[in-house]
Amino acid sequence: MQGMELIAHVEQKPEVLCGKPVIKGTRISVELILERLANGASFEQLTGDYDISEEDVTAALLYARQVLSEEEILETV
Repeated sequence: MQGMELIAHVEQKPEVLCGKPVIKGTRISVELILERLANGASFEQLTGDYDISEEDVTAALLYARQVLSEEEILETV
């Protein structure tokens, strides 16, 4: 699957987790997935613990990369 197709696994709705990005149709946030991966969880652990697919985990990573790539860095004087 291509990156943009995978990112479609992520959605934001004001009524779900106060609008935080989540895996579509769940309350599993991108933030939670990134936190678990940073703390050593494997894709297999995440898919088993939260009943999501490996594509969902990859979508969370791609979403985070996209958000960071759009971030503007301001120079301080």
